[in-house]
Amino acid sequence: MPQNDVPVPSFDELLDSARYSAVHLEMRDAYGVAHESQAFADWLRTGERETDPDSDYWSAWVGLVRRTVARGVRVRRARIVSEPLSDYARYGHAGAPVNIAAGEQLRYLPRRLASDIALPGNDFWLIDERVIRWNHFTGNGGSAGGEMCDDPRVAELCATAFETVWKRAVPFDDYKV
Repeated sequence: MPQNDVPVPSFDELLDSARYSAVHLEMRDAYGVAHESQAFADWLRTGERETDPDSDYWSAWVGLVRRTVARGVRVRRARIVSEPLSDYARYGHAGAPVNIAAGEQLRYLPRRLASDIALPGNDFWLIDERVIRWNHFTGNGGSAGGEMCDDPRVAELCATAFETVWKRAVPFDDYKV
């Protein structure tokens, strides 16, 4: 079960704690987190996305992932998406080359191919197959905070779900928008 009394680390602390793996499963078609609302609005208007890994927008994340990967940690992200893609999913796809340049591996799984997978109810990060950071969102996709869990049964559910998604998913370079 999620543990409400466990402090939620920052993403820097979370990824800095990883020894060998960090996996992220994203299952929403749209997010509405405040820190990217202007960039998303600009992309909707212009069709152009910031893709410079050293830009102010990306540099903190890129630096974190690069130093994590440099320690030998495998960082993987899988996105379960409805097709045709929502505007937000297309926006995420347009920025994905930066995630990959930072050292993440990224795959997409069409939602119709995930129907028989037992999936947790929330997006998550799983660190070293033992510690989960749940990412909670409001109905409109805004951040509703994180929550930590280290229950081995829940970690096994997340690991199994992620690996099943990963095996079925299409690598970024082969996924056609």
